Amino acid sequence: MSTNIQFLKPRQDILSRRQMIIADLRELLPPDCLVHEARELVPFETDAFVAYRRLPLAVALPETTAQVAAVLKYCHRYGVPVVPRGAGTSLCGGAIPQEDAVVIGLSKMAKILEVDFANRCAVVQAGVTNLAISDAVGADGFFYAPDPSSQLACTIGGNIGMNSGGAHCLKYGVTTNNLLGVKLVLVDGTVIELGGKHLDAGGYDLLGLVCGSEGQLGIVTEATVRLIAKPEGARPVLFGFETSEEAGACVADVIGAGIIPVAIEFMDKPAIEICEAFAKAGYPLDVGALLIVEVEGSEAEMNAMLAAIVEIARRHGVKRVKECQSATEAALIWKGRKSAFGATGRIADYICMDGTVPLSQLSYVLKRTDEIVKGFGLRVANVFHAGDGNMHPLILFNANDPEEAEKAEAAGNEILKLCVDAGGCLTGEHGVGIEKRDLMRHQYGKQDLDQQMAVRAAFDPQWLLNPSKVFPLEERPVA
Repeated sequence: MSTNIQFLKPRQDILSRRQMIIADLRELLPPDCLVHEARELVPFETDAFVAYRRLPLAVALPETTAQVAAVLKYCHRYGVPVVPRGAGTSLCGGAIPQEDAVVIGLSKMAKILEVDFANRCAVVQAGVTNLAISDAVGADGFFYAPDPSSQLACTIGGNIGMNSGGAHCLKYGVTTNNLLGVKLVLVDGTVIELGGKHLDAGGYDLLGLVCGSEGQLGIVTEATVRLIAKPEGARPVLFGFETSEEAGACVADVIGAGIIPVAIEFMDKPAIEICEAFAKAGYPLDVGALLIVEVEGSEAEMNAMLAAIVEIARRHGVKRVKECQSATEAALIWKGRKSAFGATGRIADYICMDGTVPLSQLSYVLKRTDEIVKGFGLRVANVFHAGDGNMHPLILFNANDPEEAEKAEAAGNEILKLCVDAGGCLTGEHGVGIEKRDLMRHQYGKQDLDQQMAVRAAFDPQWLLNPSKVFPLEERPVA
């Protein structure tokens, strides 16, 4: 296990009261809603950032907002840290606990409370999976736009915490663009509501502040999300290029021409081979890079947009253009893309990065990413949301080799610094968590960090909520 990223030292005064805390929490929760035996805590010791693990003090699995509030009120009163947890799909260590913390998991709060087609929204509990919303409204001609690759498992509460995106967010936006309101439990157990079914709320944009706050300002228990009418038609098209640089330049020119498809996804040759071997999606294997471009609308609209994109692609030496011919073929194309992370896990351990760059810098950053990873003697597979410059290089390594694990982390850090230096930022949708925490100083100066931490402290003066995350440990005030 890697030890490069440090955690806060567990507080002995809390550890010494563990049995008392567990007994008190048992009084606040229904039977089977508290996990505290060591072997039962193991599934909660990490998230999808599996290089780091910590057993929590206990795990509360409340079924209602009132129970969440009761647990938070208790932990606040006795100074017990709390780590919110959705489905545990975080790739940045956002849900990794610490030994003196109570995890509050929202998996039991998984009801769709209301579907309101008149106002084009749905009210859901935080434990509802991303895909479940679209499944619930699909027969009526609607869907929920943000679609992370983990949408089958990831939950709305976690999506809000990390401001998650997905392939189709080029056109429809990420979580914050599709979130209308939340029910939020503050650190002291106070329950507040932000936003609602209306388009915009008066006063400060606290809803925008909460979305992407990584569980440090409160715990979301319910959300009101925007529903969008399904388009008349949709068609994914594969564009194959000789090099990643040519594909990246094509993306920049498509967006620069004012053309906004519903999605532009990128795969380099290693990613193409990995995904095709798994999904048999019909990806061309004789190209160095692949774009999945999806257009939508009427037949005339799709044809016109595709013609314009094909013309731009030709100027960048496109080798292959393949339009899907059926719904089955379209489903396979997206199965390959959305299976990329799991398919890569079949052949190697990997770290998935999440830097975002201006499209004008995409070709340069792709070239430098390859050079950086090769410089560490490792391999990389690139698969990402090209339309908005949200890169996801998968750095392949052997997790059983400590030296390779350190190299992989070092390569990842260099790539994230590259993204910032190219005019981008550390994260597009995965969040900061522990993974990028110490790189925050590369993107922000001290005054910027101080201001962000002042906002955080206004909600949580004792820094009890997800305390090891987002901000460098040396920068945060002593609680």
